[in-house]
Amino acid sequence: MTPQEFLQKMSLPYEAKVNHAYNMAWEFYNRLNGEVFCSVGGLDSLTLLIFLRKNVSSSIPGVSVSCLEDKSISAIHRTFDNFVFLKPLKNKAQVIRDHGYPVLSKEKAGKIQMLQNPTPENATVRHAIMTGETGEYGGFKTKETGSRMQLPMKWLWKFGGPENERYGTKYKTAPFEVSPDCCYWMKEKPCDDYAKATGRKPYMGLMASEGGQRRMALFHHGCNYYGKTVTRSAPFAIFSRQDLLQLALDLNVPVPKIYGEIKRKDDGGLYTTRAQRTGCNMCGFGIHFEQRPHRFDRLREDNYREWYFWMYTMGWGKVLDYIGVRWEDEYVVYVQDDLFEMEAV
Repeated sequence: MTPQEFLQKMSLPYEAKVNHAYNMAWEFYNRLNGEVFCSVGGLDSLTLLIFLRKNVSSSIPGVSVSCLEDKSISAIHRTFDNFVFLKPLKNKAQVIRDHGYPVLSKEKAGKIQMLQNPTPENATVRHAIMTGETGEYGGFKTKETGSRMQLPMKWLWKFGGPENERYGTKYKTAPFEVSPDCCYWMKEKPCDDYAKATGRKPYMGLMASEGGQRRMALFHHGCNYYGKTVTRSAPFAIFSRQDLLQLALDLNVPVPKIYGEIKRKDDGGLYTTRAQRTGCNMCGFGIHFEQRPHRFDRLREDNYREWYFWMYTMGWGKVLDYIGVRWEDEYVVYVQDDLFEMEAV
């Protein structure tokens, strides 16, 4: 499937997308002789597991590093039979202490990590991150000719300081380390090890509509990918968020408390009343885009002791301060009961 064909499929009506997911799931299952599993986390992959067990095989195992998920998600994982609970190679606190904070996005965190850890081997890439100039390896592109390597100026001002001497700049140097490696140590490596030990290959609840690196990977490799080192199926790759939520309703998928409920707006659009997406409760990827109440506000509401641990003991508060995300003032939602009175809820 070419990127153009992929984009065309993303514009299909809902029923056609569900049928496409059915076909992709069956193709993967048959090609691998049923040696598959479903990687499970939040609502997207919970929906995928139920979809697969209903339409492909009821014996497909669910696999998850469930202890990393919100408690309401883990509680639903425990209701499934034939479910494998993996352990992370490092716990959340270890990952931050050993590697740094997962903040902004995986792509940007990886670039910042290089700036904070310069070596002769990454000098060319660091130059591209600072200037957008890719050199011979990258086709001599610049920011003006299509290079996307340069870290956005907003974040260069915050994180470009380690290169000040080299470039004569006056950027700031963050008082903390940044890393994209949390998922590798806590989720990806344990799941990869499970796949190697069992010979099974994963179904994953990835959607191109989520954007970022996932979108680019799905554009280039399609829904089903059979590579030398990676084999995986993403039956929902062409789904929008609306498609996913509609399928969750159609399949009566149990919705974890952290998402709230699936509701319909006046214009017919579906949404979840609390979190729209979830991850580890110490993950900061995308936090700067969230309006309040953001994920850490909800953590404060659901588990104050854990929120206090991450914000103060583990230093997430100083990280959020540095990137301009408010967190310390308690966010209160007000509901107006009449013209003159407002009540906190």
